[in-house]
This record gives sequence, structure tokens and C-alpha cells, in this order.
Amino acid sequence: MKFILNKELGKLARWLRILGFDVVYYKSENLGTLIIEALREDRIIVTRSKIKFGNLEKNTVIVNSQDIKEQLKELIKNLNLTIDKEKMFTRCVLCNRILERVDKMSIKEKIPEYVFVTQDDFMICPECNKVYWQGSHWGNIKRTIAELGVY
Repeated sequence: MKFILNKELGKLARWLRILGFDVVYYKSENLGTLIIEALREDRIIVTRSKIKFGNLEKNTVIVNSQDIKEQLKELIKNLNLTIDKEKMFTRCVLCNRILERVDKMSIKEKIPEYVFVTQDDFMICPECNKVYWQGSHWGNIKRTIAELGVY
């Protein structure tokens, strides 16, 4: 399932990427191009806006809450989403690209020394070059997802 989220849902876009979903974060005010992109790429529009999207209403989800956990609950419930643990942490939260495994020696200059010494598994975004590893935030994210009761 692929999504396109408008500018008011940046945190939700990041969380959906963490969960492994393909998410375009659309920052422009031009709803016409958002609709075109949604149609062209077969994406579900997720918004907080009550604006009608014409023929796309069945492919549009309006989230009501401003709280990120509640937004996730709403989306999961409305679309009956299943979280695949194997896909979690496979996308760049910044640019949505699929991450690639990387040898730690090749990124030594890009990470803090403590992380280099204590971690062995690293992923990198081929688009923006952001480096990822299993820090304490991974456990926090998994705990938050578990609290939502989605897997």
C-alpha cells in the first residue's frame, strides 16, 4: 500500500516510513498536482483537510486527531493495515528510499565514534546518504507500536 500525505502530516509520514510503507510527503499547496500524483502512482491520499477530492474520495483517508499515536490508530483502523515487522526500518524517514546495508568501515567518518565501536549493523540511504543503526530509538519505536496493538 502506497500513500501520499499532505503538508500537515509530516510526523505521520515519518512514522509510516518507519513502519515500511512507501510514503510521499507532499509539501505544496497545489492540490491538483497532489491528485495527479496520487492517481499516477496509485497512492492513497491521507489528509486532515475536509476538502473533497472528487472521484478519489474512496482513496482518501481523513485523519482527525492531531496526536501522532491517534493518527496512526485511525489510519490502521480505517484501512485495516497490517504492520509487517520485516519491512520496519527499511525506508529512509527523510526521503522514502529503500535503505541498503553498508559496511561499517565505509561510513566510519559519518557516525559518532561511540556508535562505531558499539554497533555492527548499518544501513544507508542511497539518495540522501543518511546512515541508520539500531540505537535505543528502535526499541522506543517498537514499544510505541506495541502500545498501539498493531502487531
